[in-house]
Amino acid sequence: ACVQPKPMKSIADPACGTGGFFLAAYDWIVSNNKLDQEEKVFLKNETFYGNEIVANTRRMCLMNMYLHNIGEIDGNTPIKSTDALISDDGLRVDYVLANPPFGKKSSMTITNEEGEAEKQDMSYNRQDFWETTSNKQLNFLQHIKTMLKINGEAAVVLPDNVLFEGGAGEEVRKQLLKTTELHTILRLPTGIFYAPGVKANVLFFDNKPASKEAWTKDIWFYDYRTNIHHTPKKHTMTMQHLEEFIKLYNPANRNKRVETWSEENEEGRWRKYTYDEIIARDKTSLDIFWIKDKSLTDLDNLPDPDVLANEIIENIESGLNSFREIMETINGNEE
Repeated sequence: ACVQPKPMKSIADPACGTGGFFLAAYDWIVSNNKLDQEEKVFLKNETFYGNEIVANTRRMCLMNMYLHNIGEIDGNTPIKSTDALISDDGLRVDYVLANPPFGKKSSMTITNEEGEAEKQDMSYNRQDFWETTSNKQLNFLQHIKTMLKINGEAAVVLPDNVLFEGGAGEEVRKQLLKTTELHTILRLPTGIFYAPGVKANVLFFDNKPASKEAWTKDIWFYDYRTNIHHTPKKHTMTMQHLEEFIKLYNPANRNKRVETWSEENEEGRWRKYTYDEIIARDKTSLDIFWIKDKSLTDLDNLPDPDVLANEIIENIESGLNSFREIMETINGNEE
């Protein structure tokens, strides 16, 4: 609903899972356009491209797409079984809609001299990447930039570490701001898309031709996280929870956006930061929030006990997972 993919354009997802983004894009295109014969054929055979390295998941994706009348069951498959990050296969698309896998660093299992299986961090040596890193999400972000046509558009779900991590993360953010127009960041509640305790964001950016000036002028943030509590059973997140965001995103005319935040309305969830303000931040961090966390100040309006308990469990689990990753790095292999 924000990107609004158009007919006769290509859409890719380099880690497509069972094809959820493809099916949502297909439904959007069909529902919002009167397609002629040529557009229908293009939608069926030439719109979608993806990678999925888990064989069963890939099969489910192909079946899902076939049931949606995308592709042929015995023709060329649009979903490759190869690791998208290994190389640039030359594919350039109009849109990338993706939710790259969260979790461990990229790694491969090898057998050492003692005959034991060891995991080694994988850094992809790609000439088209700004930075060599074993951080899987940063690699996917760099790969997605490569996949876009000159004016291609991307909407990518990424965890918080991509917004604040130093080193390679800082350089990737700087280059992204320079070479694309990173215009919108949606901060999602905890536990949506990922494991408990992991926070996700959607980054919306448009590719641009080479230029000396940075293409990003302003980044608009929508904070749908602070003081927002969703639980899988009682208070599940639905499309209507994001209706305000879609309206403020203003897909029809992004130049006419209006902030809901102001000094008079500090609770406004929609706020703009300039390129200069971002660059001045430590490590060019995009992990920005301004709304006061009510659970820290307003003891009369705390969420239900089960929501609080759930959040405590999620935070502890998230911390434990971080420590496990540190242990694995120290030991050089996984238990």
